[in-house]
Amino acid sequence: MKPTSISAEALFEAQRESLHWEWVAGHAHPERRFDDAAVLDARSAADLIGYLNYIHPYRVQLVGRREVQYLTRDEAADQERRISRIVALDPPMIVVADGQTPPPRLLAMCDRAEIPLFVTRESAGHVIDVVRGYLGRLFADRTTRHGVFMDILGLGVLITGESGLGKSELGLELISRGHGLVADDAVDIYRTSQTALEGRCPELLQNLLEVRGIGLLDIKAIFGETAVRRKMRLQLIVHLVRTETLERDFERLPYEPLYESVLEIPVRKVVIAVDAGRNLAVLVEAAVRNTVLQLRGIDTYQEFIRRHQKAMEGEDGGA
Repeated sequence: MKPTSISAEALFEAQRESLHWEWVAGHAHPERRFDDAAVLDARSAADLIGYLNYIHPYRVQLVGRREVQYLTRDEAADQERRISRIVALDPPMIVVADGQTPPPRLLAMCDRAEIPLFVTRESAGHVIDVVRGYLGRLFADRTTRHGVFMDILGLGVLITGESGLGKSELGLELISRGHGLVADDAVDIYRTSQTALEGRCPELLQNLLEVRGIGLLDIKAIFGETAVRRKMRLQLIVHLVRTETLERDFERLPYEPLYESVLEIPVRKVVIAVDAGRNLAVLVEAAVRNTVLQLRGIDTYQEFIRRHQKAMEGEDGGA
């Protein structure tokens, strides 16, 4: 489900520091929002902002250097006609970039039509990139999963399992071995494309890891900036289970790689039994290394099957 409640005021405040923009006209309607139908029909955030274009209504209309030249050239009647046509596009807001001065007729039109008008010295291309990124995060499919999300050997790994199996303690050990923490307990996962998922930490929990008996640990303060990550692409789920659960519900040597669907995207999955004396950190690192090989097209299990078949054929030939 795509949210349809982003207002001009919310966008302005969210990007005030990054885009250094000013709100110069259209103040009467700060709650002006993106058109619901346009949001639902949008294939991506790229459809919701672009350079001034009369055939693309309902999106943020960006006015850069060339657009200002187009709007202000020729006679006054032509200028008025071009600027007035923008009202028919029903944009949620207009942004004048490239350090350009908004034409007086555009300022007046925005006040009359109650269309918020923002002005920034930032380049038009930069404004598009920033706003698309912001809208992309808001409009992307999203879910929240329970677990510890880590950067292990450059792979985004979500550690899941029943409560009490030591997921956070395992995360702490992996951090001490040089890997990075993205999120503990709650992980916000976004579908960023048809095949990619990105995991991030809720702002409330950033840099924090809770360990039973110790409490909350500020991983960045204890281990330094290199021990935390802002976000990672989710590529592997490591699911911790008790030994009896593994024996009951899972194959010891699965014939095919396991997958778990997250936001309708299959994610590779390995299941590891938690038992006394097992070094889970080493096992997780081995699972990650094995996944990296599989992503490169090297499947150890299939290689074993080929060896086994070759050995059987040799025995049959000898007989």
